Amino acid sequence: KNRKQSYTVTCSTAFRDAVLALADRRKVNVADMTRSVVLVVPEEIISAFADPGEPGRDDRETVTIKSGAAEGRLWRRKPRLQVRMSPGLDVTLVRKALGIALALEQGEIRINVENGKITKDVDSQEIAEIEEVVSTNDEAFMDAKDELERLRALVSMLSFDPLSQGITSREEAMHVLGFAPGPTPDSNTLRNRFRMLATIHHPDSPYGNHNRMSQLNAAVDHIKSGRP
Repeated sequence: KNRKQSYTVTCSTAFRDAVLALADRRKVNVADMTRSVVLVVPEEIISAFADPGEPGRDDRETVTIKSGAAEGRLWRRKPRLQVRMSPGLDVTLVRKALGIALALEQGEIRINVENGKITKDVDSQEIAEIEEVVSTNDEAFMDAKDELERLRALVSMLSFDPLSQGITSREEAMHVLGFAPGPTPDSNTLRNRFRMLATIHHPDSPYGNHNRMSQLNAAVDHIKSGRP
C-alpha cells in the first residue's frame, strides 16, 4: 500500500492565498503542485531556494473548532496549507517547493533541469549561492565517479580466471592469491592477502564471484598444508 502523510505547512496569509489561487488556475490540488516540483527540480536547488517563511507575529486566521470539548469556540492560529504526500519530507522543503512553483508561474525564475542551473531575474546573489551548491555537488559526483573507475580498474587487476581443474600445486595457489613465484609467504602476509581478496571476490560483494572465492579458500588451504 502507498501510505501518505498530511503535512501542516504554516506560512503567511499572502503566500497561502497565492498558492491556493495558482492551484485553482491549474486545476490541481496543492499536493499535486508540490509533487511536480519535488519530482522535477533537484533537491539541492529546492533546499538552497529562499524559504517563504513562517507568518508574522500578527498574521493569524480565525477558525471555529469543530470537535472535542472546545467545539464551537473560535481559535486564532497561524495560516497554513495542508499537503498530503508521501512520508519523510521536511515541511520547510515542501514550503520552498511551493515557493518555486509560484516563482516559476510569475516568471521570476527559470530552471534548466538538464544541467541543474537556475536563473532568477531579481537576485543575482541568490543565484550565485544556489549555483555554487549545485556546482559543489557536481564536483563531488565527478570525484566519486573517478574513484569508482579506479576501483574497477583495481578489481580487474586483482581478478584471476578460475582454474578449470582447481588448485593442484603450490604454484597455482600462489598465482590465485596474487603472489609471485618464490618463497612461501608468512602467515600474516597470507592472511592479509586473503582478507583483501575475499572482500572483493566474496559472492555478497558487488564484484563477487563464487568460483573465485572457492579457489581462494582452496589456495590458502593448499599453502597452509605445505603440499608441493
